[in-house]
Amino acid sequence: MPRFFSDLPPESGYITIAGEDARHIGRSLRMAVGEKITVCHGGTDYRCALEKISDAEVSARVISSEKSCEPSICLTLYQALPKADKLEFIIQKAVELGAVKIVPVMTRRCVSRPDGEKFSRKLERLRKIALEAAKQSGRGIIPEVSGIISFEKCLDEVSALDLGLICYEKGGERLKEQKFPEGGKIGLIIGSEGGFDPEEAKSAVNRGIKPIWLGDRILRCETAPVAAISVIMNLTDNI
Repeated sequence: MPRFFSDLPPESGYITIAGEDARHIGRSLRMAVGEKITVCHGGTDYRCALEKISDAEVSARVISSEKSCEPSICLTLYQALPKADKLEFIIQKAVELGAVKIVPVMTRRCVSRPDGEKFSRKLERLRKIALEAAKQSGRGIIPEVSGIISFEKCLDEVSALDLGLICYEKGGERLKEQKFPEGGKIGLIIGSEGGFDPEEAKSAVNRGIKPIWLGDRILRCETAPVAAISVIMNLTDNI
């Protein structure tokens, strides 16, 4: 069943889809009145029957509703900027696995160092990747993809959460040794191709962020977040 997101809640038993998704329903999918779709709003899935279809707006009658299959934890991935198009892959997989937000971070060892204007132009595409991954994986929300922040800003944000973790190739605790807060907010920091400068790792630890270790094998920067998020979701009974 096709899946869409709406910014507006149902009103009088009907929910509205506008913009590109409305055109997609009528033109690309060639759907007709009476056919069924799922519309997500605010973490709830609404099973709906199409009532009115136009390029500008689609109106659907709500048949039933249920809570979306969102994880019980709120995990934000803080990803140091990788080279080339690796960030697109990372965002897609992080969304599929249950992250609620992906934040690109500029660290000392980042090879890719786009200026703010250049990255802003790319941000629209990255957010579209998150949207498509959310639809494909049955998410109840569209995870946010933010603009680039500094490492210091990253530490500020992560240290304010219930649990902050940084993947560090030079050692740390295993994920299975962590105590995850039930329903808590977790920040996971992953490095770029060159990992973290020792001073950066030290700064994170000084802010109460725990270093974690993913084993003796060195993982690529696009593999590490997939592995870490998968393990965290498994340990918190979300896989």
